[in-house]
Amino acid sequence: MERRKALGLIAATGAATAASFTALPAFGEETGRAAGATGQGRAKGKGGYTFALDRNVRRTSVRFKNRYGIEVAADLYVPRNARGRLPALVLSGPFGAVKEQSSGLYANEFARRGYVTLAFDPSFTGESGGTVRDVGSPDVYTEDFSAAVDFLGLQKIVDRERIGVQAICGLSGMALTAAAADSRIKAVATASMYDMSRSMSRGHEDFYTREQRQKVIDYLSRQRWTDAEKGTFARGSHEVPFDEDGNVAPSNRVLPKTLPADADPITKIFFDYYRTERGYHPRSINSTTAWTATTPMSFFGFRQMTNIDMLAPRKALLVAGAEAHSLYYSEDVRKMAPGTVDLVVVPGADHVDLYDRKDLIPFDRLDDFFAENLA
Repeated sequence: MERRKALGLIAATGAATAASFTALPAFGEETGRAAGATGQGRAKGKGGYTFALDRNVRRTSVRFKNRYGIEVAADLYVPRNARGRLPALVLSGPFGAVKEQSSGLYANEFARRGYVTLAFDPSFTGESGGTVRDVGSPDVYTEDFSAAVDFLGLQKIVDRERIGVQAICGLSGMALTAAAADSRIKAVATASMYDMSRSMSRGHEDFYTREQRQKVIDYLSRQRWTDAEKGTFARGSHEVPFDEDGNVAPSNRVLPKTLPADADPITKIFFDYYRTERGYHPRSINSTTAWTATTPMSFFGFRQMTNIDMLAPRKALLVAGAEAHSLYYSEDVRKMAPGTVDLVVVPGADHVDLYDRKDLIPFDRLDDFFAENLA
């Protein structure tokens, strides 16, 4: 039964024209307070960041549109001593997180190391546009990565031939999918990778039976009638759990408001990040609410990474914790493209440790990877 309790929680933690882009200020007023290179900040109220901005990095809020016309909100991080055209990285994830959390922490660290970095909120989430809020789409999120590359390639400080992607958790599958289809992305790395299409349509470790998968499809299909009739979009689990009687039992929250005494280990690690001072953010779906209930439908319909073979001769580096419940996703992707994809397993790290534990995230290894592949 512990596995069933966790089923609804384990997935969380997981061409425009030039006129479409908001003009950049000359790296003037920054969003967020600068702090020491090793300082760890905390979210303080609306718009707060869960990490401290490095004193050698400038952060600027920017906007750009994807090819569907949705405005994407992002933070641009630039080294203060930047000269010439620099390599650049696009960052996003985890699934249900915002740019003020893990992706921003990674962007800040890579900017400290000399990269121009862009951490964005996927469409429909955070500060990004999209009329229906908190709806997930593997297609649109994949497009958001390429739209971010559009934006970076128009910046004078960026060498457009040296653009890579770093994704975290549930946006990793979309990042790899984007890279396989967009040759402007010269290298891609992931941390605690999740394949959200596989997760939602098959459950953790492909736990769903054929009968359960059909029950989830039936539930999602009926929910569409309910939403259409009411003219609203209900909230519900994006990886649908089942009760003791074998019926679907969705929740209107990704994580509980308080941690039950009998919470399973996976719920505990996500709660420790999203629901505490460590990583809480009021715009994070995982911190506060749930996705639209019909979000899983598109993930049932669209597989990710089907063209991973097209990534070659470019390279991918996947980083996963040795203790992570999600490790198998990275292992399976490496099997799909063994000559293209490499895997680094971090001893002693669980899935969420790679969100913000700078003592465990192998930034030196990631830096070496991008330095070699964005040369």
